[in-house]
Amino acid sequence: MERNINSSNINIRYHSKRDFYENSRALNSSSLQKIWEFSLGCGRSLERSVVSTNPNIRAMSTRIPDVSVHQDTSLSLAAKFSAKYVPFSPYDTTNPTVDEEYSLDEVIYRSKEGKLLDVKHDMDALKRFDGKYWRNLFDSRVGRTTWPYGSGVWGKKEWVLPEISDDDIVSAFEGNTYLLRAERFGHEIAMNDLWVKHCGISHTGSFKDLGMTVLVSQVNRLRKMGMRINAVACASTGDTSAALSAYCAIANIPTVVFLPADKVSDAQLVQPIANGALVLSLDTDFDGCMRLIKEVTAELPIYLANSLNCLRIEGQKTAAIEICQQFEWEVPDWVIVPSGNLGNIYAFYKGFSMCKELGLTDRIPRLVCAQASNANPLYLYYKSGWKDYKPVVARTTFASAIQIGDPVSIDRAVYALRNSDGIVEEATEEELMDACALADKSGMFTCPHTGVALSALIKLREKGVIGPNDRTVVVSTAHGLKFAQSKVDYHSKKISDLECKYANPPLQVKADFGSVMDILRKKLSLT
Repeated sequence: MERNINSSNINIRYHSKRDFYENSRALNSSSLQKIWEFSLGCGRSLERSVVSTNPNIRAMSTRIPDVSVHQDTSLSLAAKFSAKYVPFSPYDTTNPTVDEEYSLDEVIYRSKEGKLLDVKHDMDALKRFDGKYWRNLFDSRVGRTTWPYGSGVWGKKEWVLPEISDDDIVSAFEGNTYLLRAERFGHEIAMNDLWVKHCGISHTGSFKDLGMTVLVSQVNRLRKMGMRINAVACASTGDTSAALSAYCAIANIPTVVFLPADKVSDAQLVQPIANGALVLSLDTDFDGCMRLIKEVTAELPIYLANSLNCLRIEGQKTAAIEICQQFEWEVPDWVIVPSGNLGNIYAFYKGFSMCKELGLTDRIPRLVCAQASNANPLYLYYKSGWKDYKPVVARTTFASAIQIGDPVSIDRAVYALRNSDGIVEEATEEELMDACALADKSGMFTCPHTGVALSALIKLREKGVIGPNDRTVVVSTAHGLKFAQSKVDYHSKKISDLECKYANPPLQVKADFGSVMDILRKKLSLT
């Protein structure tokens, strides 16, 4: 039995339970039963989101002048901003697919030819306002409580999802994360202008919040329009599932998560569990989870939330805009981003590119994509001169969130790097853990993925590619507390095959004055 639902030019096809089982043989029957029952059990009547509609919150907001939209009345009167899905075909201007486009209110993940999609904004409408106008508008929204513009993402709403109602937005006021001047770490590698963008200081502890607020907001809009979306699902190595489950919980939208068994830290695993998601731990790696989630979402009214979905890039690109904003709209020389599925390197490029095209800045920084050696398909492709791309079987890495051997956004990443004179670098397990430890000694508390980026920086600095006075931003993608066990193992020297040269284990000392004094004199060089 096949059923179709049409609403606002949206078409979703789903099958009976029998059809679902016959088309999803890769999952065992127990897992299928749980997904099917969870999906059907979520067919509840839609309720208006409580986000931003609480009368106390609204009353508080109205006491502050709304400088966000009405700062210049010509913004609302003279321009109507819009965006749409188009095939990601940046090099293919003669192909008929360049005329292919879809409303953002459609549930679609790929073009007719199977290409990735991109969100294309009406740049002509945005260009009716000059760079100075946009700089002033974005600056005026930082730190405000006026809904939803206090968010670092929604403070750039016109560049993200311009047509969504404020009442449909699901936000935890993510973004607006700080830039740390890494002076002491920079001194260790002879750099004078080094900064770390702490995207992990966010609602769920990772930069994935930036993209998930956009995706879940659009799902919230579609459900209110009457679209049957029973749940939102993702395959994850940890951080994606944490962000998705939290934002869906805010909006009372059910979540399904596919995780690779024994490849996610306890801190990451507990987040979707605590937020009420249906979590399936599967005996495969991330790439296996990704294959299964695509099969399941093709057969059930469940919305796909992985980075195959280009809505997330719209939120993630705001981190690039923030970097420019925090440097008083000056562009750094280098931005280094750790990446696995490769959507984020394209997101940073897109943010910097929009700033340049719309007159907020005058150039694009050089981008560096940093990969773990144990999961490095982009690095190998780069070293081949972009001539021989082959997926790899990702091996275990401490940087588990980028342990991906067949990245969905490979084409997006290559485009971003080619157009920013970019570089790809890799880091071994020892290099990334030593980089983390060295950074932590300077006052940070870095995740292993940030260690990958810092290791890439060290290598490029040693080669002279990055100069001592180049303004460089390293993007920290997650909070170090999510990966505390890796630090415990490092400083305890319990990691086989690693020297752990910066290990700082606690010293066992007798509980008497003389023994304590002897240790202090020795370690502090006291006479």
